[in-house]
Amino acid sequence: MAFPITRHRRLRRTEALRNLVRETRLHVHDLIAPIFVIHGENVKEEIPSMPGVYQWSVDRLEEEISEIVGLGIQAVLLFGIPPHKDSTGTGAFEENGIVQLATRRIKEIAPDLLVVADTCLCEYTDHGHCGVLRHDGGQVTVDNDASLELLVRTAVSQAAAGADIIAPSNMMDGFVAAIRKGLDEAGFEQIPIMSYAVKYSSAYYGPFRDAADSAPQFGDRKTYQMDWANAREALREAESDAAEGADMLMVKPGLAYLDLVRMLKDRFHLPLAVYNVSAEYSMVKAAALQGWIDEKAIVLETLTGMKRAGADIIITYHAKDVARWLREA
Repeated sequence: MAFPITRHRRLRRTEALRNLVRETRLHVHDLIAPIFVIHGENVKEEIPSMPGVYQWSVDRLEEEISEIVGLGIQAVLLFGIPPHKDSTGTGAFEENGIVQLATRRIKEIAPDLLVVADTCLCEYTDHGHCGVLRHDGGQVTVDNDASLELLVRTAVSQAAAGADIIAPSNMMDGFVAAIRKGLDEAGFEQIPIMSYAVKYSSAYYGPFRDAADSAPQFGDRKTYQMDWANAREALREAESDAAEGADMLMVKPGLAYLDLVRMLKDRFHLPLAVYNVSAEYSMVKAAALQGWIDEKAIVLETLTGMKRAGADIIITYHAKDVARWLREA
């Protein structure tokens, strides 16, 4: 028995037809490119577990920034690696901290490029946790309220240096409200907050911890980052951050959490970011280097899937490659 060709098949017949009816499109303006900045001079050091991603010293940032701007990418996310660490993460909020120095330099090179400042303490503390530690008898915990005070100082310092968006990734309770209040009181009412609202305690962060030298020196972050088995908890976290004044929400990681992206997209009316994190990047790169996969096809399919799930913004280490591929299309 012969079956007639369906209307679906008719619309797939040629590339031009497929382009005409495509529902989801990836655009270079959807992308934020992360950058790791380190103290020192003449540093461009590739991160072994993240091929093609580098740590940059401030004096060499122009190379990276010029390439990013030339590709049409409109935003970068800054992570800093300080020369010294201490128990309170002082380098995060110093006037001449590494992110502050890098932000000023980027604004000299490319004034219109959006600088998103990651606001956390883990890269700056000698213990690697995202806040100040409290010792209660034999137990060591993160002091939420004491940590908030330093995170506010960090956000204000980053805004004063020229950051366009503050992106708190610390997962302390009440961090959005505290940072919003601190920014407003310091005269930075116009600076939006992109909250890492749904951030899981994930194995997908491994290469990042090499890149940012931010692995915990003891224990883990499961008491303040989310349990990756939970979904309803994500809605509660996002609802809290939205109520506290977040201007944008984020889901991190991305690939294994697209159900959460869709849940947040359906429930909240704020711009939604997804972080295509380091291990997601490194797995693709490793397989591509072995010749096992088509890197371009895999990456474009993955990031388009993130958009289809509901992401408005994609933070990805593939940003420069994607920008080139989209330009070629």
